[in-house]
Formats: sequence, C-alpha cells, structure tokens
Amino acid sequence: MSASVAPDAAAELAPDEPAPPPPVTAPAPTVAKPWHPWRWVISAVALVLLAQFIHGLATNPGWDWPTFAQYITAKSVLSALRVTLELTAWGTALGFLLGTALAIARLSNNPVLRVISWSYIWAFRSIPLIVQLLFWFNIAYLYHTLSIGIPFGPAFFTFEVNGVISGFTAAVIGLALHQAAYSAEIIRAGIISVDAGQLEAAAALGIPRVRQFRTIVVPQAMRSILPNATNEVISLFKGTSIVSVMAIAELFYQVQVIYGRNGRVVPLLMVATAWYIVLTTVLSVAQYYIERHYAKGAQRTPPPSPLQRGWQKLREIAETGSAAPRGATR
Repeated sequence: MSASVAPDAAAELAPDEPAPPPPVTAPAPTVAKPWHPWRWVISAVALVLLAQFIHGLATNPGWDWPTFAQYITAKSVLSALRVTLELTAWGTALGFLLGTALAIARLSNNPVLRVISWSYIWAFRSIPLIVQLLFWFNIAYLYHTLSIGIPFGPAFFTFEVNGVISGFTAAVIGLALHQAAYSAEIIRAGIISVDAGQLEAAAALGIPRVRQFRTIVVPQAMRSILPNATNEVISLFKGTSIVSVMAIAELFYQVQVIYGRNGRVVPLLMVATAWYIVLTTVLSVAQYYIERHYAKGAQRTPPPSPLQRGWQKLREIAETGSAAPRGATR
C-alpha cells in the first residue's frame, strides 16, 4: 500500500522558506544609430546644385520658355510626333515578331535554321543602324523592279521599287530588321532561363508542346524578357531620330526644320526633349504594370502599386476623420 500525505500535513512538514524573488528582466539594449556626416554633406551639396539648376532654368533668358510654350503643342510638332509613334509601333511589332521566329530557330534542332538565325543576328548587330536605313532608302539603285513568283522560274507579279518602298516604308523595314536582331537574343535568353525540368514534367504528364510553351514557358520567360525588351523599345523610340537623315518628318526632323527658320535652337530642342521624356515615362509605367501582371506566379501577394498606396492613404485619412469624436479639435 502506498501512503498519501494530506496537503495540510505536507505543509506542516515543510519548513517556512522565503518566497523566491521575481525574475529580473534586463532592459533592452539601446542600439546607437550610426552617424554618417558625409552622407548629409553630400545630400546638402546635391540639393544646392539642384536648386541652382532649377533657378537657372527659371531665370536664364536663353531657355526662351515662351517659344517652348508656343511650339510644344504646335500642329506641325504633333503631326511629327505621330510619325515618330508610328515608326516606333511598326518597328517594335515587326521587329519582335521576326525576333521571336529567329529565337525559336536559334533554339531548334535544325542546324540549317540555327546557322541562318545566328548569321542574321551577327550581321544586323554588326552594321550600324544609319547604314541600314540609308541602304533601304536607296534600294532602288540596286533593284529597279521586284518580282513575286517561282524561284528561278516565271514571275507572277512585277512592280517598281520606287512605287512600293517609300521613305517611310524604308524606315520601317530598316528599324524592324535592326530591332529583330536584338529582340531575338532577348527572347532566346528569356526562354532558356526557364528550368528544363518543368518541361520534362509537363511532357511526362502528356501536356502538348504548344500548351507547354503558352502556359509554362511564356509566363516565366516574360519576367526576364520584359525589362530588356522595354529598354529596346525605348531605344528604338529615341533611335527614330536617326530617320531624319532620310528627310522623314518625324519629331527631331521637324524640330530641325523649325529652328532652321526661326533660329530658336535651344527652346525647340527642349520641345523634342520634353516629348521624348513624356513618352518614355509612359512606356516605363506600362512596363511596371506588365511586370506586376507576370510576377503573380513568383509572388502570391505583389506589393501595392503607387496608385494603390495613394488610394489606401486617402482611405486612412478619411477613416481617421470620420472616427474623430464630435467637437474634437486637431
């Protein structure tokens, strides 16, 4: 039999002992913030230089802001801006379409396609853009007529080159072919960045190749393709100024014509600069939101966009104002 002791008896048997002291919690250490005096000095110098630059923009009469305001929305400038946008759109669309085909050919198992694709990329990346544009602009010196028919056989259609390839068409061809060489390498790099094990798993599950490319390769490759592709589009947009050597009335050419008449070089160059900055900013904002769309696979909850953060801040201010007690002063 086991003997049990009542709680009162156990308390009588135990001698009177003082209660243990409460545990002493050490205060959290205070972390001293590092002092960076040179950071503040550099920031102050940068702010002073920025203030001087802004002051010069506002007070220097050489900038001639009235002339800038007169021509920034002039009809001739807006018409030339539309030509620049058309050149950029056509060059981007055709260039990336051909670049996708070249990238797929470069990655194919067909040695003939690989050699042709590599040779094209090598040639068009080696030749300056202005040389390509002038070549296509003067293509009629080499070929007076072009024919469509059976190779080394009869021709079904024959037409004059000068009647078909205008200056604008020659510029689009030159920009698109030049852009295709660079976009092909960007697309190829994005495709090979996708883990090959995912494609092997998809093939083991019986997923067709077209569906593998559309649902597995493209969404992941776009995260690598988009930043570089946007840089190429912005470079092409600014590179359309080279087309001015072909006497095409794009933005930079039109600005040159205007300041050639009135001699206001600086304000007219600022007109072109302002439009280039505005449209480049629009492309950068579009890039940001497209990247957020394709980042859904990598991030379950993408960080809020600047617009979403702004609306959230406004809602917090509104909720704080409505929750304040009546008669309270702030």
